[in-house]
Amino acid sequence: MVMQELSTGAGLGALGFWLFIAGTIAAGVWDSIRKRDAQHETLRRLIESGRPIDEELTDKLLSITGSNKNLARDLRIAGFIVLSTAPGLVLFGWIMSLSVAAELLPIMLAVGALLLCISGGLLAAALYVQRSHKREMSLERR
Repeated sequence: MVMQELSTGAGLGALGFWLFIAGTIAAGVWDSIRKRDAQHETLRRLIESGRPIDEELTDKLLSITGSNKNLARDLRIAGFIVLSTAPGLVLFGWIMSLSVAAELLPIMLAVGALLLCISGGLLAAALYVQRSHKREMSLERR
């Protein structure tokens, strides 16, 4: 009976976690779509007003210039957040293995290792984006 309640609680917890992840992703996509729509609306109004629009202004309005710089920063921040989450989940697994189920510790160690790999990938992606942005800037200056 206790094992069935633990299983049901774990299932609901997992469902809640994945619903949170799905909601976060959906909110992020919706936010980026709204921002892009606002940028296009601004550009459309400028064109309709008859003002001359140069390429620099267009790039600035559409956030093309400097987007790689922000992307590198965002990837670095995400990498550090995920990196700091890994030990917390391992500690959580250790505490839960003492009181609830001993088999949780190896599972949470695996989850922590997965998060370490993900954070490493995010930090590597940030370095790649930063280097490619610097390379593009040096080519533009020539």
